[in-house]
Amino acid sequence: MEQLLPVMLLKGLILLPNQEVKIDLYNDLSKEIAKLSVKEYNRLVLVITPHNQIEESPDVNDLPEVGVTGKIKSKIELPNGNVRITLKGVKRVKILNFQNDLENGEVLEALTTDILLPKFDDVEQKAVIKKLNEVVNLYVSSSKHISNSILNSIKTVDNLDLLTDTISSFIPMPFHKKLEYVSEINAMYRAKNLLKDLKIEIEVLKLDEKIEKELENSLEASQKEFILREKVKILEQELGEDKENVAHIYYEELKSLKLAKPVHDKITREIKRLEYTSDLSPENAMIRNYLEWILSLPWHKETFENNNLEDIKKKLDEHHYGLEAIKARILEYVALKNNNQDITSPIICLVGPPGVGKTTIAKEIASALNRKFYKISVGGLNDSSELMGHRRTYMGSNPGKIIQGLKKCDSKNPVFLIDEIDKLTINSKDDPASVLLDILDKEQNSEFIDNYIEEAFDLSHVFFILTANNDADIPLALRDRLEIIHLSSYTNYEKLDIAKKYLIPRILLENKINNKIISISDEMLLYLISAYTEEAGVRDLYRNLEKLIRKLVLLGKVSERTKISKVRLKEYLGIPKYDMLENKGEYVVGKVNALAVTSGGGDIIPIEACIFEGKGEFTITGMLGKVMEESTKVALSYIKSHQKNFNLKDFYFNIKDIHLHFLEAAIKKDGPSAGVAITTSILSLILNKSVSSNIAFTGEISLNGDILKVGGMKEKIIGAFNHDVTTIYIPYLNELDLEEVPSKIKEKLDIHLVKNYKEIYEDLFL
Repeated sequence: MEQLLPVMLLKGLILLPNQEVKIDLYNDLSKEIAKLSVKEYNRLVLVITPHNQIEESPDVNDLPEVGVTGKIKSKIELPNGNVRITLKGVKRVKILNFQNDLENGEVLEALTTDILLPKFDDVEQKAVIKKLNEVVNLYVSSSKHISNSILNSIKTVDNLDLLTDTISSFIPMPFHKKLEYVSEINAMYRAKNLLKDLKIEIEVLKLDEKIEKELENSLEASQKEFILREKVKILEQELGEDKENVAHIYYEELKSLKLAKPVHDKITREIKRLEYTSDLSPENAMIRNYLEWILSLPWHKETFENNNLEDIKKKLDEHHYGLEAIKARILEYVALKNNNQDITSPIICLVGPPGVGKTTIAKEIASALNRKFYKISVGGLNDSSELMGHRRTYMGSNPGKIIQGLKKCDSKNPVFLIDEIDKLTINSKDDPASVLLDILDKEQNSEFIDNYIEEAFDLSHVFFILTANNDADIPLALRDRLEIIHLSSYTNYEKLDIAKKYLIPRILLENKINNKIISISDEMLLYLISAYTEEAGVRDLYRNLEKLIRKLVLLGKVSERTKISKVRLKEYLGIPKYDMLENKGEYVVGKVNALAVTSGGGDIIPIEACIFEGKGEFTITGMLGKVMEESTKVALSYIKSHQKNFNLKDFYFNIKDIHLHFLEAAIKKDGPSAGVAITTSILSLILNKSVSSNIAFTGEISLNGDILKVGGMKEKIIGAFNHDVTTIYIPYLNELDLEEVPSKIKEKLDIHLVKNYKEIYEDLFL
């Protein structure tokens, strides 16, 4: 009967019919095979052991023609993410053909058919069964290390096929021998081969006993290791086996590394453990995995670092517009390194809104410095073992991302990008941020210890670059170890330059399109930026430009130069998403603009107020945080306490209700910097005097009307400029922050520095 089954390739493990094994699945493909088997194949799976155990992805043509059908009896999800299954062999089947592509990571399936087993003469079969029982009894009695439990298992078996498989699964024998027993479908041939192999094993046991007796009298402590090795050699010679000396290879690799004595001794002990561990023992694979990891680490390997300042500056400028602060810091580091080769790399944290180039500048820094690059995303990470590795006592354990990155880079001085550091998840069970303290502390990371490797590795040569959208969300202890560099939003004019010099040429180059396909003026680019994007960075701008060029290619306008107009933009990109000029110059009583900083950069939040007959109640809406709610109360108290100064003698708060609403109500808002805008909105309403939509405010207000310093001033001013605001009122105490604002923006904005709200009142309402 033909049957289609998913294929599970087992390396280092043999499954025979009626044999039951437990297997830990640690890769995604194996987990998918187990899941598919339970769901669609009645828990059945075809188990195949490749001839070549070293090949990572064997060709289907090299796989055996006979496999064993296995049934998944149980399936357990382990805490470390692995899956443990109990698999029982059912029967041998013949493989007709394979389906799907193993190299592309697809689940390999095989069409199988039952094997017609040969029939034997009853007398001959009984004789062979009797002889097998006698030889197995003799083998068990001769060996001091073999359990006699098999004797009860085979005593009542009268089926030669079942008997040979039971003995084959129990008796320890070389891996290639077991492969032969799996492939052999004739039970009589298997029985005769078993008799031969068991007799050889009995002779080996006798020889072993003889060697023990000969060596016992002359054994000395200093000669113990040498004699044990000689014993192994004698056994291998008697068996006629040419076994690869894996331990010798590990010793040679260790010798070439020239490690510190504690590490050298630790690895030597592990290699010795491997030599005396059976190939069939699960511990053998664990030791080999550990040795491969620790011996493959770049203990002394470094890439030669580029120290040419002009070349580095040129490479950074070629790929990124602006970002002068981080570029200058890299050049300072290289200049200092040229004077003193022993200085350690800085640990930099780039803080800025999405899309301003934090991740890409890190890649270019690695390229400019001629260092390898590795990225670690920690956004949402809540398991510190992902960074520090798992203990070796766990099945399927591995080193953490730091050690994995070093091995992949094969260099001890790469650039490591740790992305989204402000989005680490901290809970009652684990705190990954605390783990990063050891990794990122210059005083400690020279002796970083991964839980799996268990030996100190020097991370002081690694150039760590971290990214975050908001430095306030970085844990304080971690933030104290970082050199924070703020990357501000781009103005629309900066976006214009980026689009012309970087984005459009990059899109055309990536798609191999003639650079004369598109003709777009600066005016149209500015219109596209303001009408179709509203962001601090340029990601959305890149997507819109990409879409525009795709439309041109789709419409067959590759050979001709197409001039872009507003009509074509609407045709290719759809209707404008943002109309920045809609409310320009508008005057509405009670409506004012507050400057704000979001994770996406500087922004404008309109505040509206209305008044009606009531009982003196004050209502605020717009998804506000506690700090902003308190700012509204401070503003109202300030106005009430200064009624005479504001000519509000005839206004009675106890018979009027005021409702204050912050637009864009779906976005959570908090912070004290809207105090000035709130006060202006309420006064505009009560005095019935409107405020131009071209004006925006920021600043915390006190009960005496003093305007206090606030943060994020550069982002707020850039946000105001991008939203076509022409006049802004900011705290006098923020005057020094204006030095960071580009001069082109300051020239086009009317910036008022105020100490007390009376100055604004006189300016706007008198």
